Amino acid sequence: MTAPSLSDHGHGAPGAAREATREAVLATLDDLLEPARFQDYGPNGLQVEGRATIRRLVSGVTASLALIEAAIGAGADAILVHHGLFWRGQRGTVTGWMKARLQRLLAHDINLYAYHLPLDAHADLGNNAQLGHRLGFVPEGDAWSRFGDQQLGFLGRCDATDASALAARAQAALGRAVTCVPGDGRVIRRVAWCSGGAQGYFEAAIAAGADAFLTGEISEPQAHLARETGVAFLACGHHATERYGAPAVGAYLAARLGIEHRFIDIDNPA
Repeated sequence: MTAPSLSDHGHGAPGAAREATREAVLATLDDLLEPARFQDYGPNGLQVEGRATIRRLVSGVTASLALIEAAIGAGADAILVHHGLFWRGQRGTVTGWMKARLQRLLAHDINLYAYHLPLDAHADLGNNAQLGHRLGFVPEGDAWSRFGDQQLGFLGRCDATDASALAARAQAALGRAVTCVPGDGRVIRRVAWCSGGAQGYFEAAIAAGADAFLTGEISEPQAHLARETGVAFLACGHHATERYGAPAVGAYLAARLGIEHRFIDIDNPA
């Protein structure tokens, strides 16, 4: 694993960072991301309670031990992530890797906020909206069109000559190899996408009239569907497609509440 990459997003004025209460940060996040709208795989919101006031926030993709250690090194009072610690179907024991992560958070009194599907779905700051902007997609009207379960999938316009050109664009923008099943070679005008492990949305994307579908991962059935329907399928990396929502929301919090914010990217080949 490469060293953590740190980049600044939305710092308050130098030397003038204010404090926000733990509850104010939570209320601002809940108001923005509306977690009650979603049926999710784990709890959204404050997953681990830390100190009562927050001056410095670190955002990242996953609440891994590497991110927690980097946040400790950065003097964080809180961490905001897409992938939190607790998921449906876990054993419910605090042992091994779970103990190690929790122990470090509790020892340093750091708050952990996690938002999964709400952070994918936000129309402006979410993973999908931010990914669409980075790939040069544009809305078909005044806002992104949506499709799929809980309206998590996004649809937009694209000017790629074919799937290979779109794959090259994605590889350049995301900095990683892309798996592309090109379909029938058609010009890509309407594109559908959903970040992370959304390969199961492919059939809904086809039904929505997409020329190509882009997500993080590919499973065995999708290659056959692409060949048989002519709709291209692109797998661009789970982590790579979900790097943009957390820092965008962190920047929003910094601007709204006056706290400091830093995004820390822990490299992940998945």
